[in-house]
Amino acid sequence: MKEFEPLPQPDHLCWLLSQALCQIQLEAQTRGPPGWRWACRQVPHPVAMGGNSGQPGVPTYKSLAEDGPFGSVELPKRSTGRLVMHSMAMFGREFCYAVEAAYVTPVLLSVGLPKRLYSVVWLLSPVLGFLLQPVVGSASDHCRARWGRRRPYILALSVIMLLGMALYLNGDAVISALIADRRKKLTWAITITMIGVVLFDFAADFIDGPIKAYLFDVCSHQDKERGLHHHALFTGLGGALGYILGAIDWAHLKLGRMLGTEFQVMFFFSALMLTLCVVIHLCSIPEAPLRDVAKDIPPQQDSQDPLLSSDRMYEYGSIEKVKNGYINPEMVLQGEKTKNTQQTRRTMTMKSLLRALVSMPPHYRYLCISHLLGWTAFLSNMLFFTDFMGQIVYHGDPYSAHNSTEFLIYQRGVEVGCWGLCINSVFSSLYSYFQKVLVSYVGLKGLYFMGYLLFGLGTGFIGLFPNIYSTLVLCTSFGVMSSTLYTVPFNLIAEYHREEQEKQRRQAQGGDVDSSGRGQGLDCAALTCMVQLAQILVGGGLGFLVNIAGSVVVVVITASVVALIGCCFVVLFVRYVA
Repeated sequence: MKEFEPLPQPDHLCWLLSQALCQIQLEAQTRGPPGWRWACRQVPHPVAMGGNSGQPGVPTYKSLAEDGPFGSVELPKRSTGRLVMHSMAMFGREFCYAVEAAYVTPVLLSVGLPKRLYSVVWLLSPVLGFLLQPVVGSASDHCRARWGRRRPYILALSVIMLLGMALYLNGDAVISALIADRRKKLTWAITITMIGVVLFDFAADFIDGPIKAYLFDVCSHQDKERGLHHHALFTGLGGALGYILGAIDWAHLKLGRMLGTEFQVMFFFSALMLTLCVVIHLCSIPEAPLRDVAKDIPPQQDSQDPLLSSDRMYEYGSIEKVKNGYINPEMVLQGEKTKNTQQTRRTMTMKSLLRALVSMPPHYRYLCISHLLGWTAFLSNMLFFTDFMGQIVYHGDPYSAHNSTEFLIYQRGVEVGCWGLCINSVFSSLYSYFQKVLVSYVGLKGLYFMGYLLFGLGTGFIGLFPNIYSTLVLCTSFGVMSSTLYTVPFNLIAEYHREEQEKQRRQAQGGDVDSSGRGQGLDCAALTCMVQLAQILVGGGLGFLVNIAGSVVVVVITASVVALIGCCFVVLFVRYVA
């Protein structure tokens, strides 16, 4: 703590003594590590009597950020091993995503799903996610579970993913074993498979928000950037491994014959991989629970110390930090103005949630729009890429007889398209590693612009000049875009939050309270919502465009145009913190 200057008043020695005694008392009661000690100013300075509040004798509580090391709490540096463990959830999730991309269409076709229900399957999950994601993000901000705010939601969503995979990969086999009537069996098989696909997509899309918020909660700013790069790296590796395993013909291997069908083989690998990855992720970095201040204060301190009186609660994202199971306020507000924090006791209702989203600062809103443009372009290309390879690049016909040459050529194009998606995943991992070097030269703005530009140009060349080898080479641009979407927007969210925390610290020193009702979980959820909205736009609009144009080339061209529009948007409208 900085040295005190000599005071002209004769009673300054008594004041200093009271300061020292209060410091000792708080350290004994909190029993925290030395780096987390807090000074207490219960006794007003003789000169400060009647200071800012204008009321003589009223204690003034100042932000302790001005008192050297006690003012700002730096989270400990996380090791590379811990960040790798934290990234394993993204590895498992993307592995399961790749398995779904490879098998969900054959599964739906094998159970006899009518074509009119395809749009229901693909649109129901993103619609639910778009409506509920901010609710879950806000709920995780206020979750008071004993082992953290984010991990209970991550665990629950992982279980839902497992349930969804079990239903859509094994539902047909289970129903066939239980029901003999052909008509009932068809109805139940379609129903169970649809429920499984919707549950899996819903949970897999949802889980990204809590994972990112968990990273932001437990890491310093530098470790957040490192963690996001590790997330992108393992996302690409998980997708590549999933596509490779999905390309293996398990029906002719011993494991496939032992488990029944290739669907059961992929469920075995997916369930094993997801379970191991989620367990490692949940054990990666300790997450302290969010508690009421009143519950963590001994009765004698509560009655003696107005600094931590029981009528105040602290809101996540504004003035509260939790570490190692005890409360550690990062800022202490002045005098009577701290009573304004009582408004944070309210429950986050749908009305207050919508108010928080509507009142989102403009730079958050522009970031969400740019994320929406990016994912709309990316999904437009990815969801139809294998079909584009089969029909346009290989000139096959998916509507021909299954034993015809045209259909076999189309299947060959789809297989090569899967290898193109594998190239995308591998290059996404490689690019996420080089991002750490590039960001020091071009900054986040340069990375954001470059990702959209390369993807827009790459998909444009693929659509205008379809060729087998050039298309596979340009699949690397998909990896650049994928890595960009998984890292840069969340890096900007972290920058915005750090800027807001600095602003709140300065406001606390001046006695102002800025309690917005938004937390990191809500902001990450709002950003992730754009993925679901992009899925809704792609699922509802591109089919219409294909029917009008009569060719899937329009899909790739649309992806290129949207990416180039997004390229201009990220330069002109997205704000970057200096």
